[in-house]
Amino acid sequence: MIELIDVYKVYRVGTHEIIALRGVNLTIDRGEFVAIMGPSGSGKSTLLYLIGCLDKPTKGKVIIEGQDTSQLNEKQLTELRRDKIGFIFQQYYLIPTLTALENVELPMVFKGVSRARREEKARKLLEMVGLGDKINRKPRELSGGEQQRVAIARALANDPSILLCDEPTGNLDTKSGKVVMDIIKSLNVERGVTVVLVTHDPSLKVYADRVVNIRDGVIYAN
Repeated sequence: MIELIDVYKVYRVGTHEIIALRGVNLTIDRGEFVAIMGPSGSGKSTLLYLIGCLDKPTKGKVIIEGQDTSQLNEKQLTELRRDKIGFIFQQYYLIPTLTALENVELPMVFKGVSRARREEKARKLLEMVGLGDKINRKPRELSGGEQQRVAIARALANDPSILLCDEPTGNLDTKSGKVVMDIIKSLNVERGVTVVLVTHDPSLKVYADRVVNIRDGVIYAN
């Protein structure tokens, strides 16, 4: 499903080089729930962004569903992200002027789904995450946990096979965080969605099938 082969990521700041990843090799099977854990600055978010084709490796290969992403042009990368990958971030990134329903519809707009179809699907997704009664509320009218559930529904709009989660409970209280993680786990178990979770919170590793530890850009336990 996901394979990284000898991946390096180097950032250049002036005359200095910052090596974020150092020869990472990682394979994630279809339907797996993998937690990538490490301290701040360990390279875990960089790793997630490379898997999500939001960035490119300095060296090495990132292969998603058999496609070597280094061989894809920008249009093809955009289509891969749109069709195969859902993103859930610590920040919700909801558009404040849109309702919950409209926020969830947005990815389907870019895919050319008809208005009637995308509204029907967005309603069902919001019902699935327990927000069927709040579809017309704007983000400021929702709690943090509710906003994150809208973000989950939006991430599922185009039926991704991969769900990438970057500290999805980082801004939530314990109760809201559990609700969000239970939803993500159910998507993995019931729908077979491959989940890659980046976190520094050790309490979340119970949700994963496997934990990958990273430090200083190197995987040291896999």
